[in-house]
Amino acid sequence: MATGSINVSVENIFPLIKKFLYSDHEIFLRELISNATDATLKLKHLTNIGEAKVEYGDPKIEVKIDKDNNKLHIIDQGIGMTAEEVEKYINQVAFSGAEEFLEKYKDSAKDSGIIGHFGLGFYSAFMVADKVEIITKSYTDAPAAHWTCDGSPTYTIEAHDKAERGTEIILHIGEDDTEFLEESRISELLVKYNKFMPVSIKFGTKTETLPKPEGAKEEDPAPTQEVDNIINNPSPAWTKQPSDLKDEDYKGFYRELYPMQFEEPLFNIHLNVDYPFNLTGILYFPKLGQDMNIQKDRIQLYQNQVFVTDNVEGIVPEFLTMLRGVIDSPDIPLNVSRSYLQADGAVKKISSYITRKVADKLNSLFKNDREDFEKKWNDIKVVIEYGMLSEDKFFEKADKFALYPTVDDTFFTFEELQEKIKENQTDKDNKLVVLYASNKDEQHAYISAAKDKGYEVLLLDSPIVSHLIQKLETSKENITFARVDGDHIDNLIKKDEETISKLSDEEKDALKVDLEKVIPADKYTVQLEAMDSNASPFMITQPEFMRRMKEMQQTGGGGMNMFGNMPEMFNLIVNTNHELIGQIKDTKTDKKKERLIKQSLDLARLSQNLLKGEELTEFIKRSFEMIK
Repeated sequence: MATGSINVSVENIFPLIKKFLYSDHEIFLRELISNATDATLKLKHLTNIGEAKVEYGDPKIEVKIDKDNNKLHIIDQGIGMTAEEVEKYINQVAFSGAEEFLEKYKDSAKDSGIIGHFGLGFYSAFMVADKVEIITKSYTDAPAAHWTCDGSPTYTIEAHDKAERGTEIILHIGEDDTEFLEESRISELLVKYNKFMPVSIKFGTKTETLPKPEGAKEEDPAPTQEVDNIINNPSPAWTKQPSDLKDEDYKGFYRELYPMQFEEPLFNIHLNVDYPFNLTGILYFPKLGQDMNIQKDRIQLYQNQVFVTDNVEGIVPEFLTMLRGVIDSPDIPLNVSRSYLQADGAVKKISSYITRKVADKLNSLFKNDREDFEKKWNDIKVVIEYGMLSEDKFFEKADKFALYPTVDDTFFTFEELQEKIKENQTDKDNKLVVLYASNKDEQHAYISAAKDKGYEVLLLDSPIVSHLIQKLETSKENITFARVDGDHIDNLIKKDEETISKLSDEEKDALKVDLEKVIPADKYTVQLEAMDSNASPFMITQPEFMRRMKEMQQTGGGGMNMFGNMPEMFNLIVNTNHELIGQIKDTKTDKKKERLIKQSLDLARLSQNLLKGEELTEFIKRSFEMIK
């Protein structure tokens, strides 16, 4: 058996790093700013522990454009490097100075905010630059060094007369990347990736208006001065303790995150955990509509205050991706370019923690001010219902605060609902039957009929209601759901007294023959039932199971596709006690009887929004003829 060492050729790997290390060339600025931040935070730590005998002061990172000479400068006032350190950290691909620093000071520097990890970020500069220069001076006051490389594996290093501590990176921007010499483009990238970096970032200057001096006249212009244009907020709200923040602080930070969003959030959830992983952040519940897709991708993921992505799939449970806010964790495993998530067990723990934290917050809001929680329910229910459907642990916790509103705007918890309907809403198997409507206007007649009988009717109108009630039925004992316009509720719900039909069995048989001559058998199953004489003469319902399966298939019910190809089938319930049905039975001519049946059927179809196109035109024409 032979053994050996794999030979990695710099000549071969360097072009790959330049071309393929990052999927998007704009990332170079994020990486270089991150390096400058690390250099500054290292110095801060060394001065704090007394190892660096220098004044830390108020250091800034400066970004400057020299468009005339095709140069971009990134300047920091951090720890700097000696010539030997340049050789060590810059000339060794994938050697991380940040990792070495954290290892050396592992006990005291674990909370220093150091960003670097892989030792590759600096090389992103060559994706946009034909040549890169480093001018750097160490805090130790060793001579400054000047390093130059044109993107090949060769470089030069020499002494420099730089007098101030820190590092300046000079990028000679290539012809294909001159967009990075435009002020608007650099400003856009700094705001996108570095808006909340922990060290102030200067980009140009701005004019600031000063107070007028005492005794100045009203028409005198106010004095102004040029000040540094700091583009970031080094201490965003999520880095602070919840006890140090007021409600207005949270709202102010929301406006900072979403300056074009004019509606304020309903409430926020502050995330703050340091074991078994580090994670901070603030999630906001905005006012949500019924569209579950348009709201997504508004949560921003950061690592040590460096923006990574707004695609938090895998970290945040899917049902919470409709929220907004920030999550920051150094423990979320990303790939080398910090552009997408690596598979890791820690991510599941983080996701579970966020789920639990959100559930606890919702439960607290419900318990502390139920009235206010009920007012907000319609704006947050789609998130909660989706969570109940998709996350079993959230489903268990939501039992305490999930609400079930009625068509009369009364709200019940599930336990309260069971208590409310247990006396008079049971079926032949003694199961509790929860009646619900999905549209108050379209199902108004059915709602009225149910309420006249003393039944409680819920309003469940979210787009996933069919999926949710399916889960509720399988998770809860002795309960079933029925939409108010589904299988006729007089059959479904046990009554103390049976309604007596005005028609004999022979009359009902003859009537059914007449009805089935006119009613299309491929669409309707005719059922004769004795109901209150004030109830509708014709009522259309749909089998609960079939309608629900079709709805689930339409909203992504996986495995339900077979129901999408089946024809629509309905029940036509004919009230044998209604006066009109008696008139149809007694009508002598077949033509008039057919016209009465068609008109009655079309009126029932119209109430269910089933009458359209040519059939609607024919119905209107027939109606005018009957009036005439």
